[in-house]
Amino acid sequence: MQNKVNIQNKKARFLYEILDKYTAGIVLSGTEIKSIRSSRASIAESFCEFNEAGELFVINMTVEEYIYGNYYNHKPKAERKLLLNKKELKKLHKEVQNKGLTIIPLRLFINDNGYAKLVIALAKGKKLYDKRETIKDRDNKRNLDRIKKIYK
Repeated sequence: MQNKVNIQNKKARFLYEILDKYTAGIVLSGTEIKSIRSSRASIAESFCEFNEAGELFVINMTVEEYIYGNYYNHKPKAERKLLLNKKELKKLHKEVQNKGLTIIPLRLFINDNGYAKLVIALAKGKKLYDKRETIKDRDNKRNLDRIKKIYK
């Protein structure tokens, strides 16, 4: 399969400190997977949340309506269930409740078998001074790369 779908949440690494990563499957309908395969999705404002039954859902993920879909089309901002092992779900649920961490999606992609997968991360929100430190490190690295390029 020659499909290169790679939708990323670029702000996540700036706003959050990533502690642990998981790859989860997503329960999708027919028109949703077709829209994702044409790269018409966004995970920029999305987050993950547990319901009362202990199932993990991704909230606020935008999958645009399929262009050729008729009245069978899906809702763009619907909650979508994530598929993980029971052991992973219990661990995530415990971490989120006890330590006040959050679960955010980092990357949406299509694997070799044609299934949509979502890389989610257990994350802790950064403080303002951490964000400033990140900006400073990024600028220093950019300047260092620029100097290295001159002297090559």
